Formats: sequence, C-alpha cells, structure tokens
Amino acid sequence: MKTNSFLEIDHYISDLLAPEDHILKDTIKSLDAAGLPQHSVSANQGKFLQVMMMACNAKKVLELGTLGGYSTIWLARALPIDGKIITIEVDAHHGKVAQQNIKNAGLSDKVETKIGKALDLLPQMIKEKNEKFDMIFIDADKPPYTEYFKYALQLSRPGTIIILDNVIREGKVLDDNSQDEKVQGVQRLNKLLSNNENITATILQTVGVKEHDGMAIAVVNQTN
Repeated sequence: MKTNSFLEIDHYISDLLAPEDHILKDTIKSLDAAGLPQHSVSANQGKFLQVMMMACNAKKVLELGTLGGYSTIWLARALPIDGKIITIEVDAHHGKVAQQNIKNAGLSDKVETKIGKALDLLPQMIKEKNEKFDMIFIDADKPPYTEYFKYALQLSRPGTIIILDNVIREGKVLDDNSQDEKVQGVQRLNKLLSNNENITATILQTVGVKEHDGMAIAVVNQTN
C-alpha cells in the first residue's frame, strides 16, 4: 500500500471518529507561532487515548511531555467531572504555551501543569505518596523511557494503563547497532516490557500522518 493511502486512511478515520474542533486546530497552529516542534499526537491517537481512559474509568491521569497541550486537551476532555490530570513539561516556554491552550479549551480546572525534569519531579511525587494514577501517558524524551516507566509503575495501581508513544522509530528499533540515543532508549524500554512480570504489555505499530511508529501499552497486574 502506498504511503499516501496510509495518510488518506488516517484522515478518513479522524474525520469520522476524531474530528478536530477549532480549539484543537488552534492548539496545533500555536506550536508554529511559538516556535515549538510539531510533535503532538495525531487526532486519531488523541481519540485512542480517550478510549483507553474510558476503558479503565480513569479519574486521575499523569502525562509526561506536555509540549503545547494538544494531547493534554484530548485527555482532559475524557475526564469525569471530578477528574484531574497532572502533566509534566521540562521546557518553561512550552509549558506557558500549553497553559494558554488549556485555558482556551476551558480546562484549566482539570489540569495541573508541573514545569521541570520528570526525573526530578517523579521521585518527589512518589515520596509524597500521592494517590495512584488510573492512566499514565508518556510522550517525552526517549533516552530515559525505561526510568520513566519504572517511576510510572510506582505511581500505579493494579489495573492502571501505561501508554508510551514513539517506541518503533520508523523501524529503527530493529537495528541492534544503532547509535541513536532515542532508538537506544526505546530499545531498552521495549526489552523491559518483555521481561516485567508485573505488567501485561504489547506494542501497536502506528502509521499515518505521524508516519511509521508505535505505541507501547501496558496494564499493571501488580505493584511492588
């Protein structure tokens, strides 16, 4: 199948089941205006996150990697009235853009944005013994994906769904000799998923407007 067919099918799915309103479209436009990279999930992937949230009745969600808030808006819109999302963004400028987009979406009361390195903030959250999260979405820098996942497990309960984006890297994960630190990061993560008895996990290849990649999906069976 030709690449343009993948794109057409992705648009077909999104137009049917994940149409973007002006808030989502304006959020994407704001990335260019603010000089942020266009690394947000696709509309169909945003809808997929909502489906997964509803499947586990998620009321408390953690997101690593806010960027401009596009995925955050998809997540927050699927929360119940008393739901909450904590999103962590390392870049203060990105966080400011995201907060404005979240405000424009009327979701500021459902979203708490933390600015800083997740590797610093996550241990603090664990130490504070916050309530466990129902779903965790990780779409941040790839080299420490394994560390992010290990922290995510400590913030989970049995039944928590953990989703990690960009774990196939256009098939580059097949290169055992890759010197790309992003590829190496997801290779480590994928290997961990195969060996961890506390989770049930798989990886779904994705293809479409975001080209060829994949999402890892893990359900927590038990926590230590």
